Amino acid sequence: MPTSANNKALQSHYDVVLIGGGIMSATLGTLLHELDPDLKIVIFERLGRFARESSAAWNNAGTGHSAFCELNYTPENEEGSIDISKAESIAEQFEISKQFWSYLLSKKYIDRPKDFINSCPHMSLVFGKDDVEYLRKRHEKMIQSELFKGMEFTTDHDKLREWIPLIMAKRKDNEVLAATKMDLGTDVNFGTLTRKMGRFLAEDSHTDVYLYHDVKDIDPLSDGKWLVKVKDRMHYKVSDITADFVFIGAGGYALPLLESSDIPESEGYGGFPVSGQWLVTHNPELIAKHQAKVYTKAGVEAPPMSVPHLDLRIIDGEKALLFGPFAGFSTKFLKEGSYLDLPESVNQKNIKSLFGAWWHNLPLTKYLVQQVAMTKVQRMQHLREFVKDAKSEDWELKIAGQRVQIIKKSEEEGGKLEFGTEVVVNKSGTIASLLGASPGASTAAFAMVQVLEKCFPEKVQHEWKEKLTEMIPTYGQKLADNPELIRNIRNYTKEILQLDN
Repeated sequence: MPTSANNKALQSHYDVVLIGGGIMSATLGTLLHELDPDLKIVIFERLGRFARESSAAWNNAGTGHSAFCELNYTPENEEGSIDISKAESIAEQFEISKQFWSYLLSKKYIDRPKDFINSCPHMSLVFGKDDVEYLRKRHEKMIQSELFKGMEFTTDHDKLREWIPLIMAKRKDNEVLAATKMDLGTDVNFGTLTRKMGRFLAEDSHTDVYLYHDVKDIDPLSDGKWLVKVKDRMHYKVSDITADFVFIGAGGYALPLLESSDIPESEGYGGFPVSGQWLVTHNPELIAKHQAKVYTKAGVEAPPMSVPHLDLRIIDGEKALLFGPFAGFSTKFLKEGSYLDLPESVNQKNIKSLFGAWWHNLPLTKYLVQQVAMTKVQRMQHLREFVKDAKSEDWELKIAGQRVQIIKKSEEEGGKLEFGTEVVVNKSGTIASLLGASPGASTAAFAMVQVLEKCFPEKVQHEWKEKLTEMIPTYGQKLADNPELIRNIRNYTKEILQLDN
């Protein structure tokens, strides 16, 4: 396989360097190309294909995160009220992604939307009197927002047997449980979507794409530009190039690359790698009885990323069911990384943050140890809380991708473990990096527009604004305050994305 996806010679200077061939770099590269086709852009991907790490289909749950089913986005306050502000924000962010993908389809930059997005109801399921009452209050609050109109709630076993027959099989009639259902949910293959954008950039734009190229170091120059050291992994050749702007979208490797830049904004950040595992079945009889993504509440002392869910997946036209996630541990920052990634990331600037986060999250450490030690028999016991008659021979263990959870400086605790997604930008706006995991890929378009706003504020406010609005019709508007706009934009994206709901 050639080391250059488009066989162009590596230039000594680029306007924009994008590090990593995942959903973030592909999205930012496409946005920048549309906003200014004359920009000299290059993408470096260390593996031989786009979307081999976090964006790969089986390395994430494929949920189009709209906060329809994720209960950790709607916390209950001390006085008993439900806060849906984060849920509304995430729902709006996914609507931005859908608009951007619709634009790409309308321009014929990508094709066949069903290759990467399909309708799939999103459901929340809870057990026991207290959680049923929580879900009832959550539903009552959410349907007051136009973003969640159409969400159904039930405690009726007959209705639940219609919605989730696989989960309801062999349950006692007196069992107390409840669920909500939102038909607007989606299943997304972010790997396929990323490769479609990557193919467009490599073949039909002026972007240079280099596979098997690993960025090793980023250093500031006196004139405000960046010196980027790149290794050709096929020919063992190291090259130095300069760039006006650098984006680090390298998944777990984003943190060490950001630290190599020596910008003050990177100080104090640490990373804690967590891997994921799924139980997967391809049994058509089981799949036919479960046509939804069903999330429940995380266990006590479990992190939000560990929320158990039983999901329909549609990958390359094939359906499967996925249950998990189960946490794993590796000192690698990428699935195809090095076991030295974690120890080599520790330095004088972040050791206080790392120790503080560990000390204040001892229950999480205990949880991870227990998860890593689990046998398949124990994982099947957890699955049987969802599927009473699950048979071990129907399910196989699949290793998902690596995630690096952010650890930030905290005055009170020394370091604080963060579970969100964060954009880090230097003062001059010439380098940016995306750190964190959830909700991740679903909000790629929103996150990359944030990068544009922080790094190119004048252009976004003036010469790029009209084009941005063409790509994202609701740009600059708050959907939650505009019911008619929500309905119109969802009808627009539904038609172009060929969604059924």
